Amino acid sequence: MHDDNLDSDNPNNKVDISALPFSQACENNKQPILEVLQSELQGSNHVLEIGSGTGQHSVYFAPHLSHLKWQTSDVTGNHRHIIAWHNAYPAPNLYAPLAFDLSTDSVPVNSQFNLPYDVIFTANTLHIISWALVERLFALASDALPVDGKLIVYGPFNEDGKYTSEGNQRFDAMLRAGNPDSGIRDKEDVVSLANAHYLQLSKTYVMPANNQLLVFRKN
Repeated sequence: MHDDNLDSDNPNNKVDISALPFSQACENNKQPILEVLQSELQGSNHVLEIGSGTGQHSVYFAPHLSHLKWQTSDVTGNHRHIIAWHNAYPAPNLYAPLAFDLSTDSVPVNSQFNLPYDVIFTANTLHIISWALVERLFALASDALPVDGKLIVYGPFNEDGKYTSEGNQRFDAMLRAGNPDSGIRDKEDVVSLANAHYLQLSKTYVMPANNQLLVFRKN
């Protein structure tokens, strides 16, 4: 049902793909994000994905970025979803999720590797979590990344305190109705927060569906 364009070459796939947790947003944005990552991560070695969710992004990105290790992470409640996708679409450079609760945990480390993360990637998280957790994410990322390491963030952002589309305005209202601590963040606030943690915005990519991909570099 959902595997028509996942580019899998796994001939032994015995998983019922239609039964896997599925995010249409991940399906829609995976190729535009990958195109940016293929450019931005050419010299990178080890990526930590924060908030791997269903696992769809990881199984798509890892095979197309075979020169690096792609480490997934999320709260333990999501691990079974991520592992199900990994079982359906395995890749030699794709690693099972590490437990990571942003509210309490330090940046997780895979004991298999003596290799620091030089990239931290997160998609569609900043508008879901509280601002306090956004602050913690940037603090932890800054501590974990080496000089010139990258924090890459994908999602919707406001510009100059204004929504970039009516669709984003409706989406923000829906988010806040469900959780008043969530909501689309002002890009200027995010950049200011990043600067306070020695992370400088190096590039902004305009993405489909009124989203942006922000690349911060540790200085």
